[in-house]
Amino acid sequence: MEKQERMRVVSCALFLVALLQCRFLAVAILDPLDFLALQSIRKSLNDLPGSNFFASWDFTSDPCNFAGVYCESDKVIALNLGDPRAGAPGLTGRIDPAIGKLSALAEISIVPGRIFGLLPQSISQLKDLRFLAISRNFISGDIPATLGQLRSLKTLDLSYNQLTGEIPRSIGTLPELTNVILCRNHLSGSVPPFLSQVLTRLDLKHNALTGSLAPDSLPPSLQSLSLSWNQLTGPVDRLLSRLDQLNYLDLSLNQFTGPIPGRLFSFPITNLQLERNLFYGPVQPFDQVTISTVDISHNMLSGQISPMFSTVQNLYLNNNRFTGQVPASFVDRLLSASIQILYLQHNYLTGITINPTAEIPLSSSLCLQYNCMVPPLETACPLKAGKQKTRPTSQCNEWKG
Repeated sequence: MEKQERMRVVSCALFLVALLQCRFLAVAILDPLDFLALQSIRKSLNDLPGSNFFASWDFTSDPCNFAGVYCESDKVIALNLGDPRAGAPGLTGRIDPAIGKLSALAEISIVPGRIFGLLPQSISQLKDLRFLAISRNFISGDIPATLGQLRSLKTLDLSYNQLTGEIPRSIGTLPELTNVILCRNHLSGSVPPFLSQVLTRLDLKHNALTGSLAPDSLPPSLQSLSLSWNQLTGPVDRLLSRLDQLNYLDLSLNQFTGPIPGRLFSFPITNLQLERNLFYGPVQPFDQVTISTVDISHNMLSGQISPMFSTVQNLYLNNNRFTGQVPASFVDRLLSASIQILYLQHNYLTGITINPTAEIPLSSSLCLQYNCMVPPLETACPLKAGKQKTRPTSQCNEWKG
């Protein structure tokens, strides 16, 4: 009897273990649609030589243990494809449209590699997607306008690819966007308005964008704005005056016009790049400028140089139409090595009060050539400044007139 009781207890215990195992397997088994989607994604991608990212993708085991696959319950919620270590080889192939079947996916990232082809329209089916980053690959074609259906999207990074066409206006309507990075593609057309009131970074540099920016086209929440190396036009003074949270601004190498608002120089910016545009008129900061680097060279700015700029560490005012004397405060800060770069060449400046025997600190650079004065001391100028020391008198008289 005792033996039968022990056997009954053991049988019950084995039954409970089996039951628990079954329940565990029921939880661990991936949704069949997600399983098939991962198989399709794997078939369309391969490791580049030196990469072993897909070594763990053995479909006889649990896909939730695959490298770069993250699950919650029986659904894939994040897909990080490729070895994220710096310098690691990436992947090659195409992104299979089956990626749109991973219905719970909140994050997609693919490391730099040789992924080519179009961005699948099916990505727009991923209603929970918050993070989409496929940079430094060879994705081509248009950005699907249907990405505007991803109302939860916070980060869109498709930089350093081969994308063409316009930036869909639908992307600008996404309410949760915080980061939009589309730089170094071949995008054309205008910059759409961005309505998200939490957008902090917009990077569209090195494209072929044209047109002007409306004063209310970007939100005041922006902290970093880069539009350099495009063909954008029109004034931006009213737009920039609203963006008082900016800590980085690069509008260089465009065709922006109009004045530079004095209020801009009071923003918490560390690096201000406005060079090689068509900005004109005087530049009058409201207070001492605390921005470490200010480059407003190669424009059509005029009037006298404001002494408020003397607190800037690296100041590029060259190739403009500034006139008058260089403020004495510049000389004091230059000789104390507080100013490291002061480029004033190619203007219409008439003088600077500095002792010809003064020694410019080795850590500092001053260039004065090609103004309406003879430089009082020899300083090393960049090669692009040319060899002429003084602007022709006829030009100086014409500018005075």
